[in-house]
Amino acid sequence: MGLLILCNGGFMILAAIFSAIYKDGVTIDIAFAAIVTMIVGTLAMFLTKGHEKEVGRKEGYIIVTFGWLTMSLSGVLPYIFTGAIPDFTNAFFETISGYTTTGASILDDIEVLPEGVLFWRSLTHWIGGMGIIVLAIAILPLLGIGGMQLFAAEAPGPASDKLHPRITDTAKRLWLIYFGYTVAETILLKLAGMSFFDAINHSLATLSTGGFSTKNLSVAYWNDQPLIQYIIILFMFLAGTNFVLSYYAFKGKVQKVLHDEEFRFYGIFVISFTVIAALVIFFKANVETSEYYPMVFGEAESAFRHSLFQVLSVITTTGFVTADFTSWTPFLTIFFFGLMFLGGCAGSTSGGIKVMRHLLIIKNGLLEFKRTLHVNAIIPVRYNNKTVREHIVYNIIAFFVLYMLLFIIGSLVLGALGLDFMSAIGGAASSLGNVGPALGTLNPVSNYNSLPALGKWWCGFLMLLGRLELFTVLILFTPYFWKKI
Repeated sequence: MGLLILCNGGFMILAAIFSAIYKDGVTIDIAFAAIVTMIVGTLAMFLTKGHEKEVGRKEGYIIVTFGWLTMSLSGVLPYIFTGAIPDFTNAFFETISGYTTTGASILDDIEVLPEGVLFWRSLTHWIGGMGIIVLAIAILPLLGIGGMQLFAAEAPGPASDKLHPRITDTAKRLWLIYFGYTVAETILLKLAGMSFFDAINHSLATLSTGGFSTKNLSVAYWNDQPLIQYIIILFMFLAGTNFVLSYYAFKGKVQKVLHDEEFRFYGIFVISFTVIAALVIFFKANVETSEYYPMVFGEAESAFRHSLFQVLSVITTTGFVTADFTSWTPFLTIFFFGLMFLGGCAGSTSGGIKVMRHLLIIKNGLLEFKRTLHVNAIIPVRYNNKTVREHIVYNIIAFFVLYMLLFIIGSLVLGALGLDFMSAIGGAASSLGNVGPALGTLNPVSNYNSLPALGKWWCGFLMLLGRLELFTVLILFTPYFWKKI
């Protein structure tokens, strides 16, 4: 954790450099935040250097959960020191929303913030996207600490495919792909007409499936520049796929990508939902219901583009906005609310339940009909032509039940804090799924500033639960976790 805090301070130095380049007047404040963070991280490392360095499964879960919390607590310093977000609760909400790649914001006017603060805001997304722990395990061998337990606890999705026998090499390969995609999107967005600053910020937010923008209108600011939106659409799609598949594609193993069941269904879902939304928009949506984002829905291309953008933005839990989808029609409001529970592929940077889990739950459910008729038959669930072990199916069902239970509890708590029905269920689903935009008063053209202080802390907790796939955090609350075996 000391190492993580030290790395966090290093990223703050990067934000201070951007601040100095753009002469926004807060360079010293961000640099001071970086120095304080790095001193704390160095002290933590120094004071614990003599301790046992064996990381077991229990230690992995503890380090991951508390690692994210310490990163979020140290990450508030640039906001507070610069005065951009002086209130600690608001600063913590913005920070944990960044690291968990949720993209929910409490800021009413984003464009008045200094460039250094905006870049730090986007950088929290990028750090959290692939996982601060995956970053750390590439460095942990320097301290003589094994990282497999950390990777197992942090890697998103029910399965974490290893590209290389050494876990540190896996982390480095994943980060290289992640970094490469970010650079590629930045260049393309710059060529398409964005300023370099806007391009790099939106690239950091896209590949992490975060959603923080440098504009109050989000990506709707470029509604008159379709090419920019199509570029972001492409990289949202890539960010929502398993990064292991990207590695295989770059190695020339394209057949392995095309034959992946989860990837195929991910593509089918995106296309199908886009067609449904586009047809409803084209024939039903009323332009006048969306004054905040004036658009021409009469054109087929416009209807298709905004549908594809919003479907991908919600499925991959990126949370960028080109329109207020809650104003399109009541059907599409419920439609997009349902998409908040889908999620991208396992091994991607997206949140949500994940396509793989939905597939295995559906397959197991359909097989129950066969098992009912053939009581003595052994009929296993198959995925990618391989038998899925029974305990994995049980784990996924347990995850789904727990996810829905937490959604209900999350909604009840927000309702008890005074939110109306739509805002409560939208806020809970969006926070737990790391989506960002929600429903009601938390709709895509609004923000989370209206939440009471306790509501912001609660949503922050739900964001952490969702980002770390529930079990990693909740297991710490079980008595038997702390018992010595």
